[in-house]
Amino acid sequence: MLYRLGGALREARLRRGLTQADAAKRAGLQRGRVIKAEKGDPSLSMRAYAVLAAALGQECKLVPARLPTLDEIRELMRDA
Repeated sequence: MLYRLGGALREARLRRGLTQADAAKRAGLQRGRVIKAEKGDPSLSMRAYAVLAAALGQECKLVPARLPTLDEIRELMRDA
């Protein structure tokens, strides 16, 4: 989950044309924390993820996990 969140933050930053240093400055974080966030590092606090998201004009929200359909499972098994 953190890996996907980090990827989404990186995509948001890139869409805005910002460097990691720019994003860090907007969020009031060190650049190293932006790097960790974009990698989905679990040692980073959720506050840091939320602050970075807000600085990028994004918000964090929880959505229910979706279970795979039987067709999706069959497709995965066929590829294995």
